[in-house]
Amino acid sequence: MRISIVTDAWRPQTNGVVTTLQSTVAQLQKFGHTVDVVTPEGQLTVPCPTYPEIPLVLRAGGLIERRLEDFEPDALHIATEGPLGWAARRYAIARRRSFTTSYHTQFPHYVSARLPIPPSWVYAYLRCFHGSSTRVLVGTEELRRELRLRGFRRVVPWTRGVDTERFLPNVIQRSASRSPTLLYVGRVAVEKSVEDFCAARVEGRKIVVGDGPLLPSLKRQYPEVEFRGYCFGDELVSAYQEADCFVFPSRTDTFGLVMLEAMACGLPVAAYPVTGPLDVVRHGDTGWLADDLAEAIAGALTLDPARCRSQALSASWERAARQFESHLVSFAAKPVKLANRRIVRRWMKRAIGLSFFKRT
Repeated sequence: MRISIVTDAWRPQTNGVVTTLQSTVAQLQKFGHTVDVVTPEGQLTVPCPTYPEIPLVLRAGGLIERRLEDFEPDALHIATEGPLGWAARRYAIARRRSFTTSYHTQFPHYVSARLPIPPSWVYAYLRCFHGSSTRVLVGTEELRRELRLRGFRRVVPWTRGVDTERFLPNVIQRSASRSPTLLYVGRVAVEKSVEDFCAARVEGRKIVVGDGPLLPSLKRQYPEVEFRGYCFGDELVSAYQEADCFVFPSRTDTFGLVMLEAMACGLPVAAYPVTGPLDVVRHGDTGWLADDLAEAIAGALTLDPARCRSQALSASWERAARQFESHLVSFAAKPVKLANRRIVRRWMKRAIGLSFFKRT
């Protein structure tokens, strides 16, 4: 199968959307599919307001038309709601083609955290985008229920995976007498609630891995916290292996891929009982969910790291990609349905005004 994936999020960005798409593409290619990923790479772009790491493509329509007509895909998946995503949507609708979309990011909460715009307005915008999609793919059952309650239709599950050969537990036995090391990995921005982690009154050493607009102010406000910036490859794995507990303070993530990475390294997760952790974490087994983050951390530190690793082993990218593959739809043009004869007759009567179009 020839599959086109259109995304405004791509390397060198570091986030769960990019990791998910890159891992999915790799698996689809292993399955024997030919995949063309339309991204901002090499295009004229401007930085996204409040999120400059994401480049927004100018003249996206021309790029989409060229790539889709040259590639002639059997299936089209639109991964993001940016300029490329809207251009691909317009192209498909204008030609009566079917496509799928995915909902990766809680934009209503991200926008309302930065601007005085009601989340309901952003949800209306997103319903418009996804309304013409044959299927809307989401990461968790909790998010699926939430979107359906907000008027989204044809919402289907698309889980995530983790590379358990790369993310491995620490083989060195830790001293039981030392204070715990607590870790956060992710973007350092207002929607991630990283300050909740920094401010939590718990014993232990705190490490923040990641970058973002809040990093300078949090460094000044919390000098006792170790801020490492971005870590990649073995350095990232070492950060997980160094910790005793992974803290995920976000209330806005749709999944939280870093939680699977942490569990693969044998780290129990401390988080709020919200969308993402409710589906990814097994409370009291591989993590602890509580409205009080300090309580969640205390509970997570009592859990067995081997149970966390065991759960991660069941979350493969191959399984996630097979689920993605099963939701794809044919990009072939839809047949045009003939209008009802009564409607045609009424339209012609009004348009031309000839009495012989009356019903006899």
